[in-house]
Amino acid sequence: MKINLYNSLTNKVEEFKTIKPGEVSMYVCGPTVYSDPHIGNMRPVVLFDTLNRFFTYVGYKVKFVSNFTNVDDKIINKAIKENVSEEVISERYTKDYMDCLDALNILPAYKRPKVTEYMDDIIKYIANLVNINAAYVVDGDVFFDVMKVKDYGCLSKIKIDDLISGARVELNDKKHNPLDFALWKKTENGIKWHTDWCEGRPGWHTECCVMIDSIFGGVIDIHGGGLDLKFPHHENEIAQAMATHNNKIAHYWIHNGMMNINSEKMSKSLGNVIKAKDGINLYGADTIRLLLLNCQYRNTLNFTDDAVRDTNAILDKLNNCYKQLNLKLALEGVKLEGKSDLINPFLESMSDDINLPNAITNLLDMIKLANSELRNKDCSLDKLKEYFYALSGMIYVLGLHINVRIYTSDEISLYKEYLDSKKSKDFVKSDELRKVLIEKEVL
Repeated sequence: MKINLYNSLTNKVEEFKTIKPGEVSMYVCGPTVYSDPHIGNMRPVVLFDTLNRFFTYVGYKVKFVSNFTNVDDKIINKAIKENVSEEVISERYTKDYMDCLDALNILPAYKRPKVTEYMDDIIKYIANLVNINAAYVVDGDVFFDVMKVKDYGCLSKIKIDDLISGARVELNDKKHNPLDFALWKKTENGIKWHTDWCEGRPGWHTECCVMIDSIFGGVIDIHGGGLDLKFPHHENEIAQAMATHNNKIAHYWIHNGMMNINSEKMSKSLGNVIKAKDGINLYGADTIRLLLLNCQYRNTLNFTDDAVRDTNAILDKLNNCYKQLNLKLALEGVKLEGKSDLINPFLESMSDDINLPNAITNLLDMIKLANSELRNKDCSLDKLKEYFYALSGMIYVLGLHINVRIYTSDEISLYKEYLDSKKSKDFVKSDELRKVLIEKEVL
């Protein structure tokens, strides 16, 4: 199957070709674990998990990696405020984050590395940048020299001359150039490591470069994350990789758009920040997941009550149809596992730059066809089986909590008795059996 993806590096839709045949290497920037993630933080999580599922469904072996930044000023400050170690803070919010991922049915990653696990590699990486004159040391701090990279700005398309000092970059008198960024920071507070430069900790932009190097051993297929990471984080990753390996880390860069709440940007001052765990508890994990997917992934997504209502309507249709198909096929002893070519329009939408709105439309079209066949007194079991297999594949790719149910022989006998009583117009008995079947969640 030909797959096309929009590459943020070239600003073009390109045919996706992997470095290794049949394998996809994908890295997505993870959270800095100092507070509860909000619902917008789950958008890249759900998007790239769905992409992972799609690649897996069409036959690729996927090595998906997403990290935890567990060394950061925000973590240190919170630890000082609470009078606990940084590890207590980072482990607390790592667990909270993973609880959200479990609730949202996120596939296990190939690895979920923590920055502290790669500190020796980070120090060696920075030392090499100093040795090749791509970085310099000032009073123990180490900075990357962006002027040593010929095409700095290639990802964000920001021209160096257009960046106003102090507006888009952090001012620092130690820097040779306002655009230069910290690789290693001298610090007296919080956790630190010994180096030849000083006692300190790494800068944010280096950590992902090193973990990608250490885990994948070179350039990868896909690097992803939210649009807010494009500059400076991802731009600075590329700069270091160009200086170190003369590559841009990934062949394809994918960035998802941001999320608003009722057309307004989430902010504490507006009081409209929804924690991910609260959103999941309030609306349901499948509602959150499908809502986050039902928008062109590069566009801003608007979280509204209407969007929640529309999403729930889709889920109700899918649940009801799938449950009826499942029961009908189980009643006839039909095998409940398999694949169908009827899923192809859905897969074609996914292969068209992850066109999830079209893919969800394909899902709804399949539900209509299946419901029409279910209403047919002379319905074809072969058709129902194909619809069921196709919907099963769509449910897997979308990552929803809708599973095949294996009915017991007693449940099947009870359901057959219910059908017979309806057919013979014994409505008292059929009503009684219906109540029992509803209690058992067969109906």
